[in-house]
Amino acid sequence: MALQIYNTLTRMKETFVAQESGKVKIYVCGPTVYDYIHIGNARPMIFFDVVRAYFENQGNDVSYVVNFTDVDDKMIRKAEQTGTTVPEVADKFIQAYYEDLDGLGIPRATLNPRVTDNMENIIEFIQELVDRDFAYENGGDVFYRTRKFDDYGKLSQQNLDELQFGIRIEVDKRKENPEDFVLWKAAKPGEIYWSSPWGDGRPGWHIECSAMARRYLGDTLDIHGGGQDLQFPHHECEVAQSEALTGKPLANYWMHNGYIRINNEKMSKSLGNGVLVKELREQYTKEAVRYFMLSTHYRNPLNYSDEVMDQAQNSVERLANAAANIEHRLSTAIGSKDDEVSQEVAGKISAVLGEFHQKMQDDFNTPDAITAMFQWASEANQLLKEASIPAADLHEVLRAFNEMNGVLRIVNTGTGDLLDEEIEALIAERIEARKNKNWARADEIRDKLADEGIVLEDTAQGMRWRRK
Repeated sequence: MALQIYNTLTRMKETFVAQESGKVKIYVCGPTVYDYIHIGNARPMIFFDVVRAYFENQGNDVSYVVNFTDVDDKMIRKAEQTGTTVPEVADKFIQAYYEDLDGLGIPRATLNPRVTDNMENIIEFIQELVDRDFAYENGGDVFYRTRKFDDYGKLSQQNLDELQFGIRIEVDKRKENPEDFVLWKAAKPGEIYWSSPWGDGRPGWHIECSAMARRYLGDTLDIHGGGQDLQFPHHECEVAQSEALTGKPLANYWMHNGYIRINNEKMSKSLGNGVLVKELREQYTKEAVRYFMLSTHYRNPLNYSDEVMDQAQNSVERLANAAANIEHRLSTAIGSKDDEVSQEVAGKISAVLGEFHQKMQDDFNTPDAITAMFQWASEANQLLKEASIPAADLHEVLRAFNEMNGVLRIVNTGTGDLLDEEIEALIAERIEARKNKNWARADEIRDKLADEGIVLEDTAQGMRWRRK
């Protein structure tokens, strides 16, 4: 099997070939940190985390960079509204971003560079464009000379003449052409600024990613990703800036995830129907949120509703129950885990894993990969009907589950605040309390476990617990 990725640039699936065997360089545009992130921000966060995880599953060393835009017009307005500074606004919402990241079960990126930590690099990048006549200064602002870059529009598959009529372009008499875009903005009185060859100011939005991607990952990325809304103008402008400077492709593969709708309506500030991740995490488990995000192909639109989220939570519970049941049966298994796996179990598990990987290698088809996990659950539940089960078979079944779940992470495998041994001790204490008819203490322990998301279940093999 060879990994196929739908490349936005070519509008077709292509076989993925890394520039350097065994190493993958991914850059994903991160948030502007002027507010809490919403559900639309969470989709690329979760999806590209899965992309990274799958490359690692396949034995690759992944350099994964997600930037923070920590200075722009929105940041400045937020600072003015709250009576603070732009750096203070950025620090607050970067911390909130990491809390949401942890709450969604997403490991840290290799790097999260901030624009304000890369100002010298950004200014040098702009200067090189000016030196090559791809940019010009007027009134303290620096603009990109769009018509000088012949391939402008190739990512969004538009030409400049179409773009002039198809988008709203701010009229600025200082521009040579209306479609030219700003690389450096002259500071207004009272605004945060940095000194540059063109006067005090700050960078435009598009230039920051070109500069940081080049600094941290080199001239050409293996994959550049982000939301569909970034394809134009942000990524189109990145291509123009970077490729004019280096003469090389900015990225070999471009990946864009689809929009999220709220109750079948477009999510927008005007409708007031946005859903913040921090609020979403209060209602649902991170596994349910991840399941929801991955249950639709990343390039397709995704509709959020309470009903859909409830279904996601129920689906996660089904998988969690199957995994917990297999793990629970290990206590009564026969033989050793080092014994040879039975031919029947080996064949069934191999088929399930093969299906999972086939779907993941087909442009990261996570909904069908999840279907493979439910096929695993069916095979696991069938095995559990046996009166006695070899330990080797159970371990093989669990190994397959952990491999798939290690990529998607849609089932909690035990990473709560309470350690497993602490839970076991509390359960033992509760059993003893019930024997002694100390109902108050038994109820107290039950409530504590419930608050920690621990579910107690009576089975034929005795009391069993699992994390909700």
